Amino acid sequence: MTGAGAQVLAYGEAMIEFNQASKDRPEYLQGFGGDTSNFAIAAARQGAHTGFVSAVGDDHFGRLLIDLWTREGVDTSTVRVDVAAPTGVYFVSHGPSGHAFDYLRKGSAASRYAPRDLPLDIIAAARVLHLSGVSVAISDSACDAALAAVEHARANGVRVSFDTNLRLKLWPLARARAVMNEVLRLTDICLPSWDDVAVLTGLEDRDAIVDCLLGRGARVVALKLGKDGAYVATPEERRVVPGHVVAAVDATGAGDCFGGAFVARLVAGDDPFAAARYANAAAALSTLGYGAVAPIPRREDVERLLASQST
Repeated sequence: MTGAGAQVLAYGEAMIEFNQASKDRPEYLQGFGGDTSNFAIAAARQGAHTGFVSAVGDDHFGRLLIDLWTREGVDTSTVRVDVAAPTGVYFVSHGPSGHAFDYLRKGSAASRYAPRDLPLDIIAAARVLHLSGVSVAISDSACDAALAAVEHARANGVRVSFDTNLRLKLWPLARARAVMNEVLRLTDICLPSWDDVAVLTGLEDRDAIVDCLLGRGARVVALKLGKDGAYVATPEERRVVPGHVVAAVDATGAGDCFGGAFVARLVAGDDPFAAARYANAAAALSTLGYGAVAPIPRREDVERLLASQST
């Protein structure tokens, strides 16, 4: 598949993950992460033709990421190799209060991405362009590129998908609100998490939050509620789509998996409520293993879970 064939493009930073394998021992498993990369892989595993827009370092970790995307069917023709910057790395540790993240990403290849690097023709040919709060937070140039990509997508009839994914270690709240408000103005499919969007909007009532996001221009809002599922809204209808009870061991990347599966099903023709039912099942299954990528289920696994719960 060439980049021009990607139905779903994701823009942002991918990273190498080191995830603590045991809560009792400092042993780490090497994996992969980065919210928009997780999203692209999740969408690909559900059958969507996907591509990734980013940069990696000219190093071993960058080559591992390109090999990963190639294996997963995510087009890499729009991934730059930056010979002057490294690929980002992060660590996931597990303790009594859940999982904690530590990042080594300052000056990474993806953070040096700029508007001049954008594959405008490939963006214009896609059906959905996805980005996140991290995509616009990692640097000024990456933020400028994200905004240019969104404006170009909208000008060419491409839907924009946005996961708020607020990371206050990356930028102050006032700037996050200002930038994300601009992205939300151009967003068609909004995929917020409760904690993020409550901080961004200052609201705590789910209908008030949804009203706010729809009022800014979104046509579909899927407010992620973790194990409780998602609150899905359009201008005409809204309802809770229940989650699935599983024996979760690691929720890393579950929200990204939800987003990728949700958008993949929208592209396949599902309505937002059917897409959320599917995405809830995919996200639940993604919590059954450690790491952000390895446990992401494939379409047959999700359909099996849905079939078992409909009988």
